[in-house]
Amino acid sequence: MTTKGFKVDADDPRAPPADVWEAMTEAERAKVIASLPSEIPRAHPPEGDRHFLPKIKAREALGEYFRRIGRGVYLGSELPVYYPGERVFAPDLIAVLDVDPHPRERWAVSQEKRGVDLALEITLHGDPKKDLERNVVLFARLGIPEYFVLDARTSRLIGYRLAPGDSTYTPIVPQGGRWTSKVLGLDLSLEAGRVRFFHGSAALPEASELIVRLEGMMDDLTTRVETTDRAREEADRAREEADRAREEADRAREEADRAREEADRAREEAEARAERLAKRLRELGVDPDDT
Repeated sequence: MTTKGFKVDADDPRAPPADVWEAMTEAERAKVIASLPSEIPRAHPPEGDRHFLPKIKAREALGEYFRRIGRGVYLGSELPVYYPGERVFAPDLIAVLDVDPHPRERWAVSQEKRGVDLALEITLHGDPKKDLERNVVLFARLGIPEYFVLDARTSRLIGYRLAPGDSTYTPIVPQGGRWTSKVLGLDLSLEAGRVRFFHGSAALPEASELIVRLEGMMDDLTTRVETTDRAREEADRAREEADRAREEADRAREEADRAREEADRAREEAEARAERLAKRLRELGVDPDDT
C-alpha cells in the first residue's frame, strides 16, 4: 500500500496502518488526520440520564483530581479513537496519562505516539455484547492496560487489567467493594448507579459536591465577614460614644473651671466690697470689728 493510495473510507474511517504512516510526509499525515471524522454515527438512540450522568461525573471527578495534583492527564468522552488500521471506536471515557490535556477532536495513536491507558464503558441500552464481550477482546489486543465496564442494567462494575506481555485481560478482583486501578492510582466503587473514585479512604468529590462545599465555604466566609463588619461597626459606635463621653467630660471640666473662676471672682469682689465698707466705716470713726 502506497502513501498516495491511502484514502479514508467515509463508511469505515480508519487511521493508516503503521507502515503507511511511517512512509508519509508530515504534510500527508496532517491531511489524513484532518480527514478522520471527529464524530461517528450513533449506533443506538440518544442516551438518557442513567447513561450520561455517570459518564460526566466520572470525567469531572478525575479531571479535578489530576488538575489539583498537577498531573497532565487527557480525559475524553465519546472521542473517536483511531489505532493504526483499526476500526474507529469511541468509549464513554478514556484516560491517557502524562500528556498535555488540551482539547482534541480525535485521538489518533500514530499522531499522539500514545495509546489509550484506560477505557470506561457504560452499558445500558443497545447491544451489551459490545461492551461486555467484544471490547474485552479488542481493547486487550490493542494493548489498553485497563478497561472498566459499568453495567447500569444490573448495577455491576467490572474491571480488567492487561498483565505485561499478555494479549488477553485478567479480571480485576474487587477488595471490600473496590476495584483498584493501577493506571489511575485510585480505587473505583459502585455507588448509586455510578462510579466513585477513591484516593485511600477519601472519595474524590464530584462537581456538584465541590459546588456545595464551596458554597458552604462562601457562606461561612460571608458570615465571618458580616460578624467582623458588625464587630467593627460596634467598635466604631463604641469609639464614637467614648469620643462623645470625652467631649462631654471636657465640657463638664470647662464648665467646672468656669464655675470656679466665677466663684473666685465673686469671692474676690465680695472681699473687695467688704474691705471698702470697712474702710468707709473706719473713716466715719466706726470700728467694723466692733459691729
